[in-house]
Amino acid sequence: MARNKFDVDEELETSFSLEHLKRLLSYIKPYKKDITITVSLMFLANMASLLGPYLVKVAMDDKIPNKDIRGLGILAVIFLLTLVITGVCMKYRIRSMSMIGQNVLRKMRLDLFTNLQRLPFSYYDNRPHGKILVRVVNYINSLSDLLSNGLINLITDTLSLFMAIGFMLAIDVKLTLISIVGIPVLLLVVMILKKVQRKAYQILSSKQSNMNAYIHESINGIKVTQSFAREEENLRIFREVCDNYRTSWLKAVSIQFLLWPSVEIISTLTVSLIYIAGIYYLSAEVSVGVLVAFVGYVWRFWNPILNIGNFYNSIITAMAYLERIFEAMDEKPVVTDLPGAKEMKTIKGDVQFRNITFEYEDNKPILKDINFKVKAGETVALVGPTGAGKTTIVNLLSRFYNIENGTVLIDETDISTVTLNSLRKQMGVMLQDSFIFSGTIMENIRYGKLDATDQEVIEAAKIVRAHDFIWQLKDGYETEVNERGTRLSVGQRQLISFARALLADPKVLILDEATSSIDTKTEILLQEGLDNLLKGRTSFIIAHRLSTIKNSSQIMYIDKGVILEQGTHDELINRKGAYFKLYNSQFDILNAV
Repeated sequence: MARNKFDVDEELETSFSLEHLKRLLSYIKPYKKDITITVSLMFLANMASLLGPYLVKVAMDDKIPNKDIRGLGILAVIFLLTLVITGVCMKYRIRSMSMIGQNVLRKMRLDLFTNLQRLPFSYYDNRPHGKILVRVVNYINSLSDLLSNGLINLITDTLSLFMAIGFMLAIDVKLTLISIVGIPVLLLVVMILKKVQRKAYQILSSKQSNMNAYIHESINGIKVTQSFAREEENLRIFREVCDNYRTSWLKAVSIQFLLWPSVEIISTLTVSLIYIAGIYYLSAEVSVGVLVAFVGYVWRFWNPILNIGNFYNSIITAMAYLERIFEAMDEKPVVTDLPGAKEMKTIKGDVQFRNITFEYEDNKPILKDINFKVKAGETVALVGPTGAGKTTIVNLLSRFYNIENGTVLIDETDISTVTLNSLRKQMGVMLQDSFIFSGTIMENIRYGKLDATDQEVIEAAKIVRAHDFIWQLKDGYETEVNERGTRLSVGQRQLISFARALLADPKVLILDEATSSIDTKTEILLQEGLDNLLKGRTSFIIAHRLSTIKNSSQIMYIDKGVILEQGTHDELINRKGAYFKLYNSQFDILNAV
């Protein structure tokens, strides 16, 4: 069986580098003042914590032998004070770094979402939407612990490490040298695990992406699944996808958890060596208090190393996610404003295609030397067989794709020289697939003009004959609809989408199969509104139902990327060419039915 996109692991186009980490740090830079305060408080907390073993040494070597009860009391108060200082500083650190971490995640998610909105249709056509969604949600969420705890822990643990070494050297140099003999062994273990762990988490992120993509696809296609009784087959596929994710997760975490026992074993062996060495020359050079205090500092020496090891694990894990986050963030929009692009002036509506040749794939032209002019206020119908290039023409007019050969002009202005926003704001597009957002019907129609009043929304709905069915709903215009408008019929969704496009009052209106799912009775009502609406507005209509375009100013019959015929309905009927045959064949079918 052919493999689907959801079960094909993504290949990274760029390898991980330190630039990714530098880029991550650039998101943290605005909070350097807060981080500095936190680090300073953690430095104070570490100093207070490191006083503990020294206080024990003083108590055992001085206060207890001399039966100094008052001195022991003072030491106890100081020790209690160090615990209070440490606790207060830790509480501040948790609050501060949690807030910073979540702010960074929010900014990264906004940057990624902003770029996704600018990417071309081809980006979404070539990727399962679940694999895009997992980057915005799961992958960025996976960085939470790294940003909230990891970075600040790295700084404070590094400081704590050197401070512990300082205390250890002050107590006994020989024992300090014994304490660090395990460091080279630990570094060797880290180097061995590094490459294997990163690869394991790259595989894990791919399997997570695959699972998310299949879930997303299954939810969107649930009606088809149940219609064809495919539940068991889908369950089999999902079980396989889940098993792949589980296997990858177990392998990744088993490698990750090798570092923690490695540090534990090495640190325990080091402490054992210190006890042996201490006992060996205890009576000569080392007191009991010194030995106990030194062991306390050794644990404070190895605990930061363990934490740094955990941070290293977090970095390796985050690498797999950062690579994919930044890859999506760096995806370049195909259609962008050219340098020096200017604002499009208020459109009158004259449109001209001049020598347009266009292809989606090399050496496979969709349009071949297209030339035509449309005057402001005219209604142009594009007809012809599927795949002839009709939708491509209106896509180029909306500048959804760059034009390599030829020019599209609106009011004698090359649309490639103006900003996309100023151009598309003056155009209205209604596609065959009418997308309804979750929310109220009022909000869905207002999507075309956010500052529209309720009355303007209602007037737009009346023009397209959507008002009557909306008014009959339980809550009228405040009726809540689900994502994609599943509570509405296909025809109702198209009428709402039509009202949305019309509310924006576009100077150029594009209707791509806009009436394909509307019944004949509704179509008659809609045509009444369209006749008035299209006056004074340049309109392009793509329709297979020829009854909706008979009154168009001109009709273009397009086939295999060229305009075969062009004229009014009556002119093309009298010519008895391709349009005549299409028109008669459609009505022969209707009469037969």
